[in-house]
Amino acid sequence: MASTTPAQIKNAYLAVRPDWLEKHQEDILEPDLPIVDPHHHLWDRLGWRFMFDDLLSDTSTGHNIIATVFVQCKAFHKSDGPIEMRPIGESQFAAGVAAMCESDTYGTLRACAGIVSHADMMLGSDVERVLQNHIDVSGGRFCGIRHITAWDDDPELMNPNYTPPQHQLLDAKFQEGIRTLGRMGLTFDAWLYHPQIDDLTAAAKACPDTKIVLDHCGGPLGIGAYAGRRSEIFPSWVASIKALAECPNVHVKLGGLGMRINGFGFEDSDVPPSSATLAAAWKPYIETCIEAFGTNRCMFESNFPVDKGSYSYPVFWNACKILAKYATPTEKEDLFSSTAQKFYGLISSQTTSKH
Repeated sequence: MASTTPAQIKNAYLAVRPDWLEKHQEDILEPDLPIVDPHHHLWDRLGWRFMFDDLLSDTSTGHNIIATVFVQCKAFHKSDGPIEMRPIGESQFAAGVAAMCESDTYGTLRACAGIVSHADMMLGSDVERVLQNHIDVSGGRFCGIRHITAWDDDPELMNPNYTPPQHQLLDAKFQEGIRTLGRMGLTFDAWLYHPQIDDLTAAAKACPDTKIVLDHCGGPLGIGAYAGRRSEIFPSWVASIKALAECPNVHVKLGGLGMRINGFGFEDSDVPPSSATLAAAWKPYIETCIEAFGTNRCMFESNFPVDKGSYSYPVFWNACKILAKYATPTEKEDLFSSTAQKFYGLISSQTTSKH
């Protein structure tokens, strides 16, 4: 495989423009509502740094973020040793961030209370030794893995950091790896594009004892070959979401819709979108997922810093609160904290409210 340059990788994401983001400010809605952000990244890439201080800056903007889950992003893999063991460095790094938070030096936020790293599911049952190493270095915080399978034959949609084969979720060895996660009480984060949701449904049925979460509402595409076809694509996405929801071991993350691939074009405006604008654009997707899965299998997620190219952290959570405006208190608790806590088995002492 040809090597990729930092510029190619960076071009897979929307640029974060702090000056642009500052052009729109909002009052915080429901500032006391406890939130567990179950999907963010930390990295130090050439030309793009988003580390703990950057996360802390976002989580300190007014919403009651009590805990977070760090999710795989090829951060700080080991530079030597067996290839399959190198992702262990990511769990070590995230556990260090979590330990810093637990000192209360930086306030009461419990960042990286849960850790989702990478292990190669194509190892099948042999992946157990890799998973055990993640467990050993995480201080009890390791929850599971994400093995990205996002694929499309349109090269504009492919992230050069990840080049999975088509239909990898249907591979018998890959599914053996997913079942190993379930046997060890661990979870599987699925990141794919909307035409692949049916593959995940098949995999979920083949691995019924593994808890699986669909990232980013199933990756509805809106650029390249999918540009200008939102109304045409939406019904097939709905059908796939409803079929997936019939698998009781599957949950869904509500968010990740600010990426380049989604094609909403928020980044093209002179000023960033308001929370009302975001809520209006996302309502069909969020309502479909909640109706299909129920709030006890849905969790709002930020997907920062990836989505930060489209809107700020406080505006994102305001949009989620608008979308959940008519939810009952129990449903709201599900969407903003308890579903994530239960799915990832977060340690209760790490996820108690600030208030």
